[in-house]
Amino acid sequence: MREDSCEITCFDEEKVQVVQESLATYDTFSISQLFKVLADERRLKILYALTTQERLCVCDVALIIGATVATTSHHLRALRKLSILTHEKVGKMVYYQLNNPIIERLVLDAMTQEKEVVTYG
Repeated sequence: MREDSCEITCFDEEKVQVVQESLATYDTFSISQLFKVLADERRLKILYALTTQERLCVCDVALIIGATVATTSHHLRALRKLSILTHEKVGKMVYYQLNNPIIERLVLDAMTQEKEVVTYG
């Protein structure tokens, strides 16, 4: 006997239909792509850094995440493709900033949650 699944097959047709109809109103593929991008530790560090600073140049971000400028640029580009970040070129410098308050809140909530799990474990 498995404790993590039902022993018989039955379902609540009404509940299943309600959830399926609700899911159909969302682009779950795009949402999964967002979470895929956010699942990278360096990208999470970038986003957290940009919640603490209004904008950062690529070189600053590279030092913060402990990566090369090329690797950092790759991560920043991935975040920019999803409209999470915007960038501005000023002379020879390129600055990035958060463009999405929902993502900012998500990152801050995740960081708070992690502290609570460690504290209350």
